[in-house]
Amino acid sequence: MSSSSTGVKTDEKKQHFDDIYVESTPVPYKTRILDALSYVSDDFNREMFDAHILPRAHAITAHGPDISESATAAGFEPGPGRKLNFVDLCSCFGNTTMATVYGMSYDEIRDNWSDETRCQTIDSTRRFPVNVTGIDISAPALSYGKSAGLYDATICGDLNDRSTPEFEQVNKVMGEADILLSTAALVYLDLETIESIVSSFAKGSGAATNEGYVLVNFLNPFALEKADETKRILLKHLEFVGSRATRHRRMSELEMNNYPGEEWSLLELWVLRRRGA
Repeated sequence: MSSSSTGVKTDEKKQHFDDIYVESTPVPYKTRILDALSYVSDDFNREMFDAHILPRAHAITAHGPDISESATAAGFEPGPGRKLNFVDLCSCFGNTTMATVYGMSYDEIRDNWSDETRCQTIDSTRRFPVNVTGIDISAPALSYGKSAGLYDATICGDLNDRSTPEFEQVNKVMGEADILLSTAALVYLDLETIESIVSSFAKGSGAATNEGYVLVNFLNPFALEKADETKRILLKHLEFVGSRATRHRRMSELEMNNYPGEEWSLLELWVLRRRGA
């Protein structure tokens, strides 16, 4: 999620790439962030997703013998065979959806986004039946994701303005979601916004009531106090499943000047679920 709109909360010690988020394709994002800053964290996001969420996704969407080996090994029984609702919150161009839903590696994503032609289609297929909703402040990024087939639906808006119809729509979508993804992006949201969104997801609605998994990231060394407050909100509403610490990306020159001695931005990856799931 970019910081280019009034109301989005930013850490001034952190590098922002507002000009990239208004581009019509992810090629500049790939060149200046994925390549230049060794943005490797999507490999770890995929591994965390595969360990804690993918087996359950396979089980829910399975029809009897169609259940995957990973789901069987995890002790899951076949579910009703329905599509899942997957929400990428503060999704930008969708690289982490490519990593989790499509199972693509960091290098495969970079290759797919190597030029303006290649990036128009996704060089992989979805690993389970799913409807994907992308939510972000960047209209061009969402438009790209929709045209490339990453997103089935999109919601564009400043989520720190909680008076808008778009924010009401976001809370509705959260209640219907089976999987919520928000990686390295919650730092841009007000704590009140995070509380509302997480609460809506935790309550659930319809077919998603008894299910629901979340993959979120916390950045280090940026906005550490806010990360702690966000963790408290998540634990207030959801059940903790597991965590992992990894590299995120190399720090920019600005960031290294602000945090002397640091070369890498790090991530703490968390998986949570609805209570009773």
